[in-house]
Parts: sequence; structure tokens; C-alpha cells
Amino acid sequence: MISEACYELGSKSSVIREIFAFGLKRKEEIGADNVYDFSLGNPSIPAPASVRKAILELLERPAEELHAYSPASGDGKVRKVIAESLNRRFGESFTAEHIFMTCGAAASLNICIKALVNPGDEVIVFAPFFPEYRCWVEAAGAKLQVVQPRLSDFRIDFHALEELLGPKTKAVIVNSPNNPSGVVYPPEDIRRLADLLKEKSGEYGAPIYLIADEPYREIVYDGTEVPYLTRYYRDTLVCYSYSKSLSLPGERIGYIVIPGRLTEYGRVSPAIAGAARVLGFVCAPVLFQQVAAMCVEDTGDISAYKKNRDLLVKGLSEIGYSCIAPQGAFYLFMKALEPDACAFCERAKKYDLLLVPSDDFGCPGYVRIAYCVAEKTIVNSMPAFQRLMEEYR
Repeated sequence: MISEACYELGSKSSVIREIFAFGLKRKEEIGADNVYDFSLGNPSIPAPASVRKAILELLERPAEELHAYSPASGDGKVRKVIAESLNRRFGESFTAEHIFMTCGAAASLNICIKALVNPGDEVIVFAPFFPEYRCWVEAAGAKLQVVQPRLSDFRIDFHALEELLGPKTKAVIVNSPNNPSGVVYPPEDIRRLADLLKEKSGEYGAPIYLIADEPYREIVYDGTEVPYLTRYYRDTLVCYSYSKSLSLPGERIGYIVIPGRLTEYGRVSPAIAGAARVLGFVCAPVLFQQVAAMCVEDTGDISAYKKNRDLLVKGLSEIGYSCIAPQGAFYLFMKALEPDACAFCERAKKYDLLLVPSDDFGCPGYVRIAYCVAEKTIVNSMPAFQRLMEEYR
């Protein structure tokens, strides 16, 4: 017999991928400019020029050096560069030993979950949340516990969180800026979260780890501060990806920060290495480890996403849709015009509007709109959004 769990995951793709695939087919039928595809979080701005420059420079190196294995944790010089960058920006004291290179944030998160949890443990997430969290947590034999947000602003409902925290809680995942809401949890929320986890860790006699999922850290607007969680809570692991900051989602490069002050650091760090081993991550892509080091603090032109955000929020609000302006990332979370978000998205398809229903994000009744698209897609989609609204009126 095969694994039924893996069969279920493999025989049905995620709703995001299904809508994206539908969009590709529809574009072939009526032309790409006539389809308003807001399904996939694929960066639409080009990688900064420094990335191309770094790649061309690296390609001059001997092939046996450039394409050889690195240590499982990554090239030591690359890890040193990243640690020093984090120290400059966030007042930390990391060394190369505290950085573990990975195949992007997805690998980082999966590795951390696999390293920390045992069957029967629980991992808490805040809705709306990235749907793959459930796959990774359940694959590790743990249970996903979902805290519903304050719907007025999609920030943390601490009363709901306290009800779910218990002796089986092994970790809490924080994704800020958030996919799909675009919310950035402010410093006061992070302080309150840190104080609560510290209190409960002491009460239960075991650390509750905080896992920071940060692929969108650099994509923020209007001077919004994104707290660096290791500065607030001792038992924090940081999962980072260059997919969004450098517009390199297909290259799969990121890292885990494993601070030396973690409770049981001497066991957690080897567990991270062991989890990467058992999950089959031999080492992160070596060429792009070097690219990451050479472009460590560069980003693409984030202003393009801000312009798209402003156009979208203004246009939808004028039509009558309800949404909160995102503070970061490149997603807008909009209230569906009926309780069934899936049915709403099916209606939207009649107008070639491809939106993602919120059910898999753990927060029914909304849709995610990925605005990492060409500006003209947003401008040209407004009449379609208007017709969809008129149908409901």
C-alpha cells in the first residue's frame, strides 16, 4: 500500500495552483490581457541589477568550485556575511554557526517543525495563515491549532490564543508581514506575545518555540516597522527567503537563524541539521548561496508594489468592496460578497477575475488578491470588479 496521506496531497493541488492553472488555460483562449489573474504570489518586479552582476561574476569561477557540494549547513563564508548583516541591521550578535542555509522559507519552516515537534505535540498558527503550514505540521505527526484573528484589523486575538496554549504546545508560527492579509504585527503585539509565551513556558516547564516566517520582511510600506523577533523572545527561530526580496522564487534560497541563546541550543541546532538530513536537503543551491551573500541587503524596486497596492485599495473601495490596506507583502485580503468565498470566486471567473478563496487560509468569507502583477492588470480589472459587484446588488 502507498501512503494515503501523500496520495491525498499529491492527487489534489492547492487551490492557488488550481486557479493559476485555470488562468493559464484561459489566457490561451482569450489572450493574457483579458484575464485578470491575481492568484499566485510570483514577484512581478525584476531582480535587482546586482543579482545579474553577481551571477555573471560567479560564472567565471571554476565549475568544480561553483557547482560542488557545500557543507549541509551552507558555505561558511556565506553564513558569516549573512550573520554580520543581521547584526548590523537588528543589533544582534550572530555568528556563522547560527545560520543554516536552506532551499527557501518553505524548507526552513519544514525543517524547524520536523526538528522541534514529536507526535502528539501542537503547533499554533494565526489565521489567516499560509496553507502549507498544515501539511508540514501534520506530516511531523503534530496537530495544527488555529487562532482566529480580530476581524477589525486581522491582528492577534490574545484571548483566543490563551485558550489554545497548553502543555502540548511546542511552537507558535508568526508570519509578518502576513500572507494573505498584508498585516504587520506591531511591536506591542510582539511584546505581549513574548511575555505570554515566556509565562506559559515557565508554567509548563518546557520552552514554547517561536518560529518567525519572514519571506516578506523587506516588502513594507509607509515606514512600517517589522519587529525582529529574536530581540523580543529568547526561544525564536527565524525562517527567511530571498524569493521575494530579490525576486528569486524559483532559485530556492534562504536560511534559518538558530540563536545561540535558545533553550537547549546544543540539542536544537543538531536537530535542525538532522531534520534537513531526513527531509533530503543535502545542501542549499551553492551558486545562489554565493549570490545571496553578494546581494545580502539588496532588494528589487518595492515602490512598484506600493503603487499597485494603492491603486487596488482605492479602486476596490470606490466600487464598494471592504478591505484593509496592507502594510506589507503583496496581497490584499478582501471581504467576499457572500459567506461562501469559493462560490464568490467561481462567480468572479465569469468576469475573468481569478481570486483565491480564503477557506484554506483558515479564515472563511474572504478572498486573497495577489497584486504582484503588472500595473495595467489592476487598472484594466476595475470594470470587471464593478460588474461583479453589480451582479450582487
